[in-house]
Amino acid sequence: MSVLLKNVLACDGGMERARYMSVLVEDGRIASIGDPETSLTADEVVDGKGKIGLLPGFVNTHTHAAMSLLRGIGEEAPLMEWLKEKIWPAEAKLKREHVYWGTYLALLEMASNGITAFGDMYFFMDAVVEASLEMGMKCGVSRGIVGPEKWKLDEGLQLADAWKGREEFVTVQLAPHAPYTVPLPFLKEIVDAAKDRDLGLHFHFLEAEWETGYIRDEMKMTPAGYLNASGMPGARQSVLAHCVWLDPKVIGEVDFSRMTIAHNPNSNQKLGSGMMDLVNMMGKTKKIALGTDGAASNNRLDIWGEMQSTALVHKGLSKDPTAIPARDVIRMATFEGAEALCFNKKGMIREGWAADFVLVDLDRPEYVGIDEENAAHFFVYAGGVSDIYGTMAAGKWLYRDRQFPGADREKILAKAREMRNNLLNG
Repeated sequence: MSVLLKNVLACDGGMERARYMSVLVEDGRIASIGDPETSLTADEVVDGKGKIGLLPGFVNTHTHAAMSLLRGIGEEAPLMEWLKEKIWPAEAKLKREHVYWGTYLALLEMASNGITAFGDMYFFMDAVVEASLEMGMKCGVSRGIVGPEKWKLDEGLQLADAWKGREEFVTVQLAPHAPYTVPLPFLKEIVDAAKDRDLGLHFHFLEAEWETGYIRDEMKMTPAGYLNASGMPGARQSVLAHCVWLDPKVIGEVDFSRMTIAHNPNSNQKLGSGMMDLVNMMGKTKKIALGTDGAASNNRLDIWGEMQSTALVHKGLSKDPTAIPARDVIRMATFEGAEALCFNKKGMIREGWAADFVLVDLDRPEYVGIDEENAAHFFVYAGGVSDIYGTMAAGKWLYRDRQFPGADREKILAKAREMRNNLLNG
């Protein structure tokens, strides 16, 4: 089925200025880009009449989707207390059906918030893939590995084998959890396996301040020495989630050409972990994407909200209104996340690229004055998820006019309530 998005104001992280255009979608890709008043036709025509904005679909680079079932437990506690006393005990009860319905609950939220792909580190990852494919959303999945147990690595490799050849919708990474939960010798084994299979990696790194002391005092290493010793810089692609306490100078001591930092500003603030030195990081690398982390720590799966936080918080911290330009933040929320999760030609509005979009209703008070020059600024600073008219992945609607064409919203909500009650009260 072909779709024509006619006379829309398109903006992505690579454009110098936004453009009014028409976009023809065929077979899940952008077939052509033309004039706003094009004469082209398609099976479905959405005439924006200049009052619909078009952004590339957002990518939630780091989350734990099924933790949507655990939202609101252990609130306002430090990271390790929150994990040990609330999260890990609940997760010990997880079964496949919990992860399936918890993921589906997250998919509803993410689709309504413009997210078209997500990077997920959790358990029962076949259930995550199943729910995602049923919904029509793209996923970069990784079986979380805690401890030295090799069977967890084997599960990650089996996941990669199972979904090889489906990279348009499913990419697979190996996911050692963090330096303090995975012994370095086993981490090296995981990294070697990723290199052998040409897989990416997904890893929590320096989320809390005490982790710098752990690497220094327990491992007798520097962060740069640790990353180099792990072999991670040589893997196909690595996602380093958080990096709140990573000194930007480390980027000059480690090859970051195939490593993307997943910045999770709202989760980091809520857990009191601190805030990454993003301004100086961006002077070293452009490979910075955005994530929400799990809904139990954020508590929202809202990349648009992360864009606003990223732009505003770091301006305030640096006392520099020119820091973190809006166009760069849009690129982080779209293209950089897609690259990090190894999705091909996703995150820009270009011919031949993935037809993954957020459609924005510009016929609202907060968009009076938007034009081609200032569109990026309006989207980042004035807009929000309540403005979303539709979300499209591979040319198909995930969400449109407050409806979910490919999902049974009421059934998902009912099953999610049942699964949460089972986990917390069963």
